[in-house]
Amino acid sequence: MNFVCSERNGKVTPFGKHGRLHVDGRHLVDENGEVVALHGISTHNLNYYPEYVNEEAFTQFADEYGVDIMRLAMYTQTADDVPGYADTDDEGRRKLEELMLTGVRICASLGIYCIVDWHILFDYNPKMNEDMSAKFWNSMALRLRDYDNVIFEICNEPNMNTETGDKATWDDIRDYAHHIIDVIRDIDETKVIIVGTPIWSQRVDDAADNPLEYDNIMYTLHFYADSHKDELRGRMKYAIDKDLPIFVTEFGICDASGNGPVNDAETDIWLKELEANDISYVIWNLSNKDETSAILKPECDKINNFTSDDLSPCGERMVRIMTKFK
Repeated sequence: MNFVCSERNGKVTPFGKHGRLHVDGRHLVDENGEVVALHGISTHNLNYYPEYVNEEAFTQFADEYGVDIMRLAMYTQTADDVPGYADTDDEGRRKLEELMLTGVRICASLGIYCIVDWHILFDYNPKMNEDMSAKFWNSMALRLRDYDNVIFEICNEPNMNTETGDKATWDDIRDYAHHIIDVIRDIDETKVIIVGTPIWSQRVDDAADNPLEYDNIMYTLHFYADSHKDELRGRMKYAIDKDLPIFVTEFGICDASGNGPVNDAETDIWLKELEANDISYVIWNLSNKDETSAILKPECDKINNFTSDDLSPCGERMVRIMTKFK
C-alpha cells in the first residue's frame, strides 16, 4: 500500500516521476535508477510555528515555486518556555507527532517528498535524549511505513556545549545512529535515513573516514553562505571523493546565526557546487521570525497564499532558486 499521489491536476507529481527513493553509491536515486536531486524548504521549529503546516501553503510551494520536498523540523529540546519533544509531557508529544503526520499527509497528497527531522540543537549530543528518540522513531516508523515519500533525519546538528567545550564526536553519533537505525529498520527496511555529522553537521569528512555499515544512509551537511566558505566546501569535496552520500537538509544565504547580510556571491558558489554533484538541498526557513533567514517578512501575519510583498530578501531568493527547477 502507498498513500502518495502520483498525478495531480493532470500532471505527474515529483513522486509520480521518481517513486520510492534509495541510495546508490554517493547518490540519491529513484525507482528507475536515475540520479535525483531534490530542492525544497524547511519549516522553522514546529513547536513555535505549527501554523505554517497547512495544505494551502504547501500547495503554493509545490505548484508556484516548484518545491519537491518539505522538511518538518521538530526541535527535541529548547532553551525557553516553549518545550521541545523531549521537554514536554505525553500530550505535548502526541500533538507534535500529529503535526508531523499532518505535514507528511499534505506532502503525500501533493506528490512531493517530506523529511521528518528529529531536530537536536540545544541537546547538543544525540545521546542526551536517545531513549526518547528511540520511542519517537518507533512510533513514526510504524505510522509512516506506507508513505514512500518520507525520508527520516535522525539528528539535525550534533554540536557542542559552548560553555563547557563538551562536544558530540563522530563516535557518539555512530553509536546513537546504530541504535536508532536498528529501531527503524526493525519496522521499515525501505526508508532513506539521514545522519547528522559533528560540529553543526559540518564534519562530513569524519563520516567519510568511518561511514556507517547500512544501506540507504546519507549524511548531513549544513552551511550558511556568509559564514561557511572554502574550508567547508573543501571538506565536502573530500567526502564526495570518498563517495559519501550527502544531503544538505539545511542551508542559509546569511550567516550561521540566521542573521546578518545576504551573501549572494557565496550562495551562488555553493549552489553551483551542489548542483554539479547532484546533491539535494533545503533552504532554512519557513517563518516570519525577525531574522534574515526567514522567508517571510516579520510583519507578514499570513500562513498561506503569500505574495511577493510578503517575502523577505531570503524568500525572494528562495523563489529564484526553486523556480529554476520547475
